[in-house]
Amino acid sequence: MSRRIEVELTSTREDGTWTWRAAGAKLPKGELSGSLLFAGAKVGDVVRADADFMMDGIDIIAVLPPKGARKEPERIEVVGTPRRDDEPLVTTKLAPKGRGGDRRDRKPRREGDGEKREGRPQRERKPRVEGEGSQDARRKSGNRTNHPNRPTSPAPEPKPKAKRLRAGRTHRNAALAALPAEQKPIAEQVLRGGIPAVRQAVEKQNETNNAEGKPEISPEPLLQLAEQLMPSLRSAEWRDKAEAALAELSELDLRDLRSVVVASDAGARDDETRALAEQLKTGLAQRVESEQAAWLAEISELLAGGRAVRALRVSSRPPKAGSPLPAELSSKLTEAAAASLTAETGQDRFATVLDALAFSPVRTQVVPAGIPAEPTTELLAAVKKVAVRLPQIASMFGVQATAPSKSKPAAKPRPPKPVITAPPITADASDAETAPDADVGETTPIAEPINATTEEVASDEA
Repeated sequence: MSRRIEVELTSTREDGTWTWRAAGAKLPKGELSGSLLFAGAKVGDVVRADADFMMDGIDIIAVLPPKGARKEPERIEVVGTPRRDDEPLVTTKLAPKGRGGDRRDRKPRREGDGEKREGRPQRERKPRVEGEGSQDARRKSGNRTNHPNRPTSPAPEPKPKAKRLRAGRTHRNAALAALPAEQKPIAEQVLRGGIPAVRQAVEKQNETNNAEGKPEISPEPLLQLAEQLMPSLRSAEWRDKAEAALAELSELDLRDLRSVVVASDAGARDDETRALAEQLKTGLAQRVESEQAAWLAEISELLAGGRAVRALRVSSRPPKAGSPLPAELSSKLTEAAAASLTAETGQDRFATVLDALAFSPVRTQVVPAGIPAEPTTELLAAVKKVAVRLPQIASMFGVQATAPSKSKPAAKPRPPKPVITAPPITADASDAETAPDADVGETTPIAEPINATTEEVASDEA
């Protein structure tokens, strides 16, 4: 696909070709055919050109003439509706006062209406609530639960989501700018997908060349160049990520921070980047310790509030992988989970607790206080789903915990045995005794393998 660039015509040659270079720069540069230029072209003109960026250089395929002076369009005069000089531009008409029009047009009040109104007790109206708890504020915010006459329950504050890594491209672009123009397309492919991306680009270019009758490009030199460029490009890309991670070290998602630290072994190639990697490792260790302390505190707080299911789910996601729960907290979590699994527990609730317990670190320590007398089909399906992880509970329901069978791929059918035919047998005197029934020219299949051993041949002769 061609791209449009601005080039400067630098010189002309006797054979009709012109030399060019990028406008305002020394590189890239090249040659173009004079037949592509417009009439009146001269050295020093800056023109727009369509160029194909190939692996072996840049090919100019079209040159656009410079834009001429803009021709003013013909304008149409809008005359409009004629009016008098004393006619006002804007007319107004005032509506009558009052919402019901003229009071004289109203119907007279019937007799007795006043007596009925006077006999009614006057309704007391509550003062209008203004501000944050008013009806208008609730309508605008979409929250109808905070009504003054409706019982309220304290809703837990949502946990803020960790920031994801958003790396810049400062060092990446600097590494690309330092390369020669003919190496930049290869470097872009390396950053896009590594060596496989370069190989695919070469194959695609060769398909285009074959369709146009041009010679193919040899992929070996380009792949070698890509392998040479890859370490420096990956290092520049890692440095952009490392600086972005260091800027948001206290709020960055731990998964993104770990990925940057793990990639530092290949990305840190000099003293400056190694110091940056050490800062990230130290920050990661501090973040993990603080997240671990907050994780344990959250589980304790949930157990104190009686939220056993939520505590089980939180316990299955430790910030520090492989870190066990303290003995006291593990005992409390086990007791809370066992107390939630009784014969009186609703079956939907029972299935929810089992689903949360299946991935908790205390799953093998929990023994239910009881099970429902008549489990429903949905509860049995939930038990079968977690039977492998909770075998002690599955056995109470009569469910056998079996590991999921891994289906083996079907064996490929073997090719049929080749049938080897013997050479034609000719009828003569010597063959009459060994093969009296054989006909002339008849072929018989040999069932025995032809690669017999020397001992087998000797035994047959004996």
